[in-house]
Amino acid sequence: MSEELPPGWAEITLSDLGLPATPKIDPQRSATETFELYSVPSFDTEAPELALGKSIASTRQAVEPGDVLLCKINPRINRVWIVAPRSRHRQIASTEWVVVRPHGHEPRFFMWQMRAEEFRERLLDDVSGVGGSLMRARTVGIEKLRLRVPPVAEQRRIVARIEALFARIRQARADLLRITSLSERYRLTVLRAALRGELTADWRSRVGALEPAERLVARTPAPSQPRGGREATDEVIPGVAALSVNHPRTEPPPGWTWVPLLRLARQESGHTPSRSVAAYWNGDIPWIGIRDAGAHHGGVIQDTAQHVTQAGLDNSSARLLPAQTVCLSRTASVGYVVVMGRPMATSQDFVTWTCSSALLPDFLKYALLAEGDDIRRFGKGSTHTTIYFPEIRALHICLPPLAEQHEIVRLLDQALTAVGNATHDADRAYILLDHLERSILTRAFRGDLVPQDPADEPAAVTLPCAEIRSAPRGRQRGARAATYREIMADG
Repeated sequence: MSEELPPGWAEITLSDLGLPATPKIDPQRSATETFELYSVPSFDTEAPELALGKSIASTRQAVEPGDVLLCKINPRINRVWIVAPRSRHRQIASTEWVVVRPHGHEPRFFMWQMRAEEFRERLLDDVSGVGGSLMRARTVGIEKLRLRVPPVAEQRRIVARIEALFARIRQARADLLRITSLSERYRLTVLRAALRGELTADWRSRVGALEPAERLVARTPAPSQPRGGREATDEVIPGVAALSVNHPRTEPPPGWTWVPLLRLARQESGHTPSRSVAAYWNGDIPWIGIRDAGAHHGGVIQDTAQHVTQAGLDNSSARLLPAQTVCLSRTASVGYVVVMGRPMATSQDFVTWTCSSALLPDFLKYALLAEGDDIRRFGKGSTHTTIYFPEIRALHICLPPLAEQHEIVRLLDQALTAVGNATHDADRAYILLDHLERSILTRAFRGDLVPQDPADEPAAVTLPCAEIRSAPRGRQRGARAATYREIMADG
């Protein structure tokens, strides 16, 4: 730290502060004694766990109320706790904690400074180990870490301000999470209202007579279907909106009709070319996998992470499907829905529908999305759900007139874009709160978060170290001296 110090502040190292020589305790020698244990692996809460001595396998260090514990091992480097007021149990900590004793200063001030990003970066400058859980900060390097220490009274003002601001940030995070949750609920509500005909009820009354869906289906040639495969089930599994396994015997909205999906779209699946044949991969044909579908769920997919060659398609059951084909993941992660933006192939994890002129691909997409997680009811398996082909081949859709399909798609495009924008803004704001926290801590330890008070006793007077860098009252920031008293005597 080379910045100027605010008046009355001092700059010290942890060794200047005097890391306490904590007595080592073998808890097993007190096998029946209950200890308050600060253990590095237990990080669910900042409270110590109660443990019998016989259950604690290795030596621990004795700690005192108000001690600041700094973790020196990965992945918890820079995690800081404060030892709570003593209860009736002895307090001990893992030796992976560095114990810092504030000597009458505010423990929470040291805690917040050690949690700051700048402190963490300096802590990570001197580590041992190759990474992962083996990486740890070196004790010698920790002792050299520098802290900027204001007067005790100012420490308390800084802590109060940090904690007040962070409380507001926590509330903001909770509010943003509620926005995200409410947005998803609103999205599903709008989808289901649209696919049940509720969103266009007034529109139907205004536009007058439309060609009924039954007549639309009757004049549309049935698409050809691949040969073979298992027969459709005769089980009835109603969906929650416009889909059902077999006819659900529910009354459709005026002008709508329940139709087998096979009557409206060519249904296929995909395949994975052999991974052992290099010539089948890294071609120019996009090949949709589960990760691609997850990344583009609910939208149009224009490219994929993996590509296959024509030879890969020719030597597998995969097929190049046309643009506007609708894809549903039916196994692994059930329920991802995407529309192909250009010709692509898929893995066997998908069922696809290439729609006839009677069914808009985007309407089918929204019908699938409207089922939400309830689409799993069409599948089998509680741990790993799969929608099998007997159920897929029996799928029915509640089909509106073609003009109404267009109107539903238009309304949903508009509504879901607005929801998506709101969610995006909330997500971005959530990320910005992390930057705000870092900025608050940076300002706090630069001396810019709260005003200095000339009446505060300077930090150099109250620190136990003999040699410190300090900035006295009435001197320019950055003045250096052995101790505050020496500077005042020279002045």
